[in-house]
Amino acid sequence: MLSLQSFVALQHRNYRLLWIGLFVSFTGSMMQNAALLWHVSLLVPPDRKGLALGMVGASRFVPVVFFSLLSGVVADAWDRRKVMFGTQIAATLVAIGLAVIAFTGSTHVWPIYALSGVGAAVGAFDLPARQSLMPTLVPREHLPNAISLQSIMFQTSSVLGPSLGGICIAAGGVGWVYVLNAISFSFVIVALLMMRDVPARPPSEAGAKDNVSLHAALEGLRFVFRSPLIRSTMLLDFFATFFSSATALLPIFAQDILGVGAQGYGWLYAAPAAGAMVSSAAMVPLAERIEPRGRVLLWAVCGYGVATVIFGLSRSFWLTFACLAMTGATDTVSTIIRNVIRQLETPDRLRGRMTGVNMVFFMGGPQLGELEAGTVANWLGAPFSVISGGVGCLLATAWVAVATPRLRSYRKTEKA
Repeated sequence: MLSLQSFVALQHRNYRLLWIGLFVSFTGSMMQNAALLWHVSLLVPPDRKGLALGMVGASRFVPVVFFSLLSGVVADAWDRRKVMFGTQIAATLVAIGLAVIAFTGSTHVWPIYALSGVGAAVGAFDLPARQSLMPTLVPREHLPNAISLQSIMFQTSSVLGPSLGGICIAAGGVGWVYVLNAISFSFVIVALLMMRDVPARPPSEAGAKDNVSLHAALEGLRFVFRSPLIRSTMLLDFFATFFSSATALLPIFAQDILGVGAQGYGWLYAAPAAGAMVSSAAMVPLAERIEPRGRVLLWAVCGYGVATVIFGLSRSFWLTFACLAMTGATDTVSTIIRNVIRQLETPDRLRGRMTGVNMVFFMGGPQLGELEAGTVANWLGAPFSVISGGVGCLLATAWVAVATPRLRSYRKTEKA
């Protein structure tokens, strides 16, 4: 049951400011993500639609991999608020560029891919700075609650964004979605400017390198890959999202299989977030109480795979919506537990680098997965692509569980 204690992290002013700003910004970003896929689907012939949508993921994957280590080092070496300030301005320019493409009536998809890649590069620098800043805004004992509240904020935005995006697309076209997203970034900028008394980063350990250098990047890599617990959560992240990433195929399901149009597409895109929002609300009071964290994490990822398989088999809008909602609900449980484990097990001075390495897994997995899903859909059909992906997710989860006994046995009381 929710109580005031369930929102204890929001009592801290700086965290509250960032939470509100990100809520507005994430809503705009989710609108844009849905609009961008719809935009691409309208510019290509039906026989190329699957591959064209998958290429959106490919355009994002390259900059994520290229910049992930550097961005993590930057987040640990520089003022994290200043890094975020710069990324918000850059993301605003990307949204404006997409709006120009839409309003000028360009029929080429390559500029959309290019700006999608630039946006991914911006996100590669934004995420480590944001996730490294957040734990400094609340006491350690309130960190699980802060992570849960951040998750429910993100999932609520992910429901509102695509739903509003679908309405905006139907009413005025994708261009206005891009404009609204450009405006949304100003809320984060204002929140960053209003923060007061943000704690300084703790001093480094003897021999550590916090400057922007190869040595610092390698230190982050060594930390991650010498920790079986953190490494296994990242592998789970990658394989689950690589095999079960079907978001890019939703325009095909909406247009060609279910026949529900732009507004129906908006609801399908929002369905995972709807399930995630319910799951997040449950996790707000439960995140600090779950004792067998490792086992709950593994079962949640299995549920994600099962829901994906049923989604691929469905020909009903509401069953499809329910399955997508279930993927969001189970993914949220696993995401919150993974984040709690990583944040509690990682020293503050390495959080940016840990997040940078993690980006290759949790952002690279979905982007490569979209390319894989689009390619398989182009040759064997969208339903087969989704079903086989769900089966792959289940097999990968079983492998990680068997290969990492410490993850299976990890409990709340365990310390790094």
